[in-house]
Amino acid sequence: MNSIAAYAYQTCARGLFFIGIAVLTGCSLPRPANTPVVVDFGPGPLHTQASTRVANLPPLELANVHTSVALNSTAVWYRLAYADVQQLKPYTLARWSMPPAQLIGQHLRSHLGQRRAVVSPGDITLARPARAAASAAVATPPLATAPTQPQAILNLHLELEEFSQVFQTASQSYGLLRLRATATQRSAAGETLLAQRSFTAKETAPTPDASGGVRALTQATDQAVAEIELWLEQLGHLQP
Repeated sequence: MNSIAAYAYQTCARGLFFIGIAVLTGCSLPRPANTPVVVDFGPGPLHTQASTRVANLPPLELANVHTSVALNSTAVWYRLAYADVQQLKPYTLARWSMPPAQLIGQHLRSHLGQRRAVVSPGDITLARPARAAASAAVATPPLATAPTQPQAILNLHLELEEFSQVFQTASQSYGLLRLRATATQRSAAGETLLAQRSFTAKETAPTPDASGGVRALTQATDQAVAEIELWLEQLGHLQP
């Protein structure tokens, strides 16, 4: 009887020993860190369909999109309108692949580039005024194969003023984008202001989290890009 009790005691002690070792080993093992999810606007259309709208629009100079210091980071921002709407808060486990201003600039360039050449400021050399060009022609006859240079080109400057998910309540939110656009016309004589306009896009978030905010902001960007494209076409008709 004593041998049975001793065996049971040894078995129990051995089990407790191994449990203790397992606990200590588990505590010493490194735990995987919470890595932020990297997000963007998606791959875009996989197939470009032929457009039935007017093609071969004049080229456009698109400058880099400017923004505030806060929005010039990769953080996915949100606001609690029911608590303190003035305070921007970043999601801990979500990051844009690049600052939103760059993402918006790339998206706009890709979309507008389907129907016109989109270049950086200064990439296109403009023709000189007619009088100067005529004087140069007398001194040096032009080559027959010389490309025609435009006398003026449309230039677009954008400033990103807001790009966040706004929570009306703990369960309801929307993505809010606000851009200020300035259109100018650049010629050999200088740059002339054509128009300025603010674009605001607001889309409901499907879920009250970072994933829902990213989807809403992506849709808001698509909406703003479409409105900017239409605005540029209207300005093109107004150009002399």
